[in-house]
Amino acid sequence: VLSFIIFICYIASLAASFMTAPLLEFLLALFLFFAYATKINEKFKGLYWPLTDFLRCVTAAIIYFAISIAAVSKYSDGASKAAGVFGFVATIVFAIDFYITFNDLVTFLKQGSSEAPEGHKSE
Repeated sequence: VLSFIIFICYIASLAASFMTAPLLEFLLALFLFFAYATKINEKFKGLYWPLTDFLRCVTAAIIYFAISIAAVSKYSDGASKAAGVFGFVATIVFAIDFYITFNDLVTFLKQGSSEAPEGHKSE
């Protein structure tokens, strides 16, 4: 929802060139939501879905931070300032999300390494 609001703000602003990043992030988040809701993620075992979500959150936080700084510092209209402020909020939200997802990944990797077989002993 936040990505869609930022997208609308960028459309209404002078910084319309930044509208692509929130639109792509919104569509990617919609796709991942749809994949989890319809259980497509259980059919495609080759793709580790939490890692995909983690990478999406990391890149979204970095991109939103960068375009928010550019929108707030370069453009003076109200819609650009609002998009920048919402972008900073989105950066914080995505940073919290990738921190939580990172903790889940670490737990999964520790669990996977403890269950790994020890290997064969040579005689």
